[in-house]
Parts: sequence; C-alpha cells; structure tokens
Amino acid sequence: MITIPRVKICCISSVEEARMAVECGAAALGLVGHMPSGPGVISDELISTIVKTVPPPVATFLLTSETDPAAIISHYKKVHASVIQIVDALAERQYDTLRRELPAVKLVQVIHVTDERSVTEAIEVSKHVDAILLDSGNPNLAVKELGGTGRTHNWDLSRTIRESIDIPLYLAGGLNKENVRQAIDKVQPFGIDLCSGVRTSGKLDKEKLQAFFAAINS
Repeated sequence: MITIPRVKICCISSVEEARMAVECGAAALGLVGHMPSGPGVISDELISTIVKTVPPPVATFLLTSETDPAAIISHYKKVHASVIQIVDALAERQYDTLRRELPAVKLVQVIHVTDERSVTEAIEVSKHVDAILLDSGNPNLAVKELGGTGRTHNWDLSRTIRESIDIPLYLAGGLNKENVRQAIDKVQPFGIDLCSGVRTSGKLDKEKLQAFFAAINS
C-alpha cells in the first residue's frame, strides 16, 4: 500500500498564503530567498514574518541559493526557518560546517534530475543531509535554473534515487492535480513539493489547492 506523502507548498508570498496552505493541509511551506531566476522570491524580512506565524508542526523551508556555508548560515539567521533547502551544490560539500553551527536545523539538498549523474550525486549527498528534494532545474545554464520551472523530469531516475537512499525524498517539478497520483505511484516519495500547480496568475488559488489535495487523497 502506498502511503500518502507529505505536501510542501512552495513560493509562499504572504502570511495569507501561508495560512491558506496550512488550512488546506500543507505539512510544510517553502519560502524563497534571492534566486538567479524563477518565481516566488520574497525579502528575508517577509520570510521572517511568515515563519513567526506558522504553527507547529508545519515546517518552514528557507530556499537559499547561497553555496558557501558561511553565507547560508548568515541567510538562515535572518529568518530562522525550521529547515534549510539548499537549491544549488554546496561548496566542497561542507555540510559538517552547517551541522556544527546550526545543529537543530534540518538540511534538505536539492538535486536537479538531468541524467544518470543525478543518481550518483543524490546517493553521495544523502549521507550528509536529512532529506533529498528532486527538482527539474538546470544549474549548468548561464543563468541557473534552481527551481520553479513547472517542468516534470524523468521519474524513473527519481524512483531509482528513492530506492537507493536511506533518507526521506521529496519530489518536485511540474506536479499538479492531473499528474500527482501518477507521480506518487511511480516514485513513492516521502513528500511532494509544488508551486505553479496550485497558482493562478502567480497567486495561490484555494480552489486549485483543494482540488490538488482531493487528487492526492482519492
């Protein structure tokens, strides 16, 4: 029997959106800091304000594009979310530095699934973090895509990664009410993560949220 995954609603842009997502059943919220591209970027001040309003046990994910441990720590200390989501490759994989300085904070590393090399990367990184999040960006472009593309990726590779690691896996990338059951059946992730699939003209849409949760629970 396939377990219904936790749902993370990303690109939260206001206290009102955070409240709506939680009321509809979100177990986690994604709050996007400065990015080279993509939707949902808000100020650190607003992220901090939203974090303070979110009731436990709902998790708050700070999406940071910083790659230097010191810069990530500095970013975190401006907002104090419960989870750091690292959307790019961490310099020299210095996870020990983050663990030492922020021992109570969960670390989630994003792997952008492009080819078989993504499987190897995910397996290696999984030894150092609390969860892996698979997305459909491309960090190798001149202007990096680090999430929010609205595209799916190869779920066969995602399933291989899920079967090869011993920590929770979140699946992101182009999920919506039409394809989410297929994604869950195929990958069987711990959690799913979406942004554009529950938005209209960039704004969180309550009807789409409700339809999405209905599709998951069908």
